[in-house]
Amino acid sequence: MRAPYGLNILDNCLTCPVREEHLFCNLSVQAGQRLNEIKSTAVYPKGATLFIEGQQSRGVFVLCAGKAKLSTSSREGKTIITKLSGAGDVLGLNSVVSNRPYEVTAEMMEPGQANFIPRDSLLQFLKDNGEVALRVAEQLSRNYYTAFEEIRTLGLSTSPSEKFAKLLLSWSSQSPSNQAPQTDGPLQIKLTLTHEEIAEMIGTTRETVSRLFSDFKKRQLLQLKGSNLLIRNRSALEKIVQS
Repeated sequence: MRAPYGLNILDNCLTCPVREEHLFCNLSVQAGQRLNEIKSTAVYPKGATLFIEGQQSRGVFVLCAGKAKLSTSSREGKTIITKLSGAGDVLGLNSVVSNRPYEVTAEMMEPGQANFIPRDSLLQFLKDNGEVALRVAEQLSRNYYTAFEEIRTLGLSTSPSEKFAKLLLSWSSQSPSNQAPQTDGPLQIKLTLTHEEIAEMIGTTRETVSRLFSDFKKRQLLQLKGSNLLIRNRSALEKIVQS
């Protein structure tokens, strides 16, 4: 079914063409049917907020299409983006399982679809389906390692250039299978983040990110044309990180 923003609405989790690619969605027919019964589907525009840091958790959002950024802010107003989420990710899972307020704010970076599952329905779903509980345990484990890597990047990196190089390398490792990362070959990535958002990912300022882009261009480590980012030398980026 067509919807605003040119999206194809995925009403039925059992007939979703990409469900087998995503951890939480790849369920048996019985569990998939139950999931259809307890979820509600909605389309969100760019900039829509799914939930806010500190808000009492009321359920999870399963991203079907689009991207969302998860961020946390200090009392002084400084913001750090903790993760960029894509299709198949379950947002708010940690908070719902532990019955604690959402620890981050989730905002759509582009138009997309998300299925909402109320907390009580999700917990009963887990009690009734062991395979779903296992999927959730795996997702929580992934969330832990993502947070661990974020702490390593922000806490152990000694310079903004090292943090920036790490971020570029992480993007290149998430490239499509038909563009497998190469040691020296160029790799093109679609850049959807502003300099301000990149600064919020590596704990620095927008001005510093602009200088880093300029410096890395001069060193021929990357090339930027519009929203197309070309990583030209992975091995040089790895040397920056190792140093």
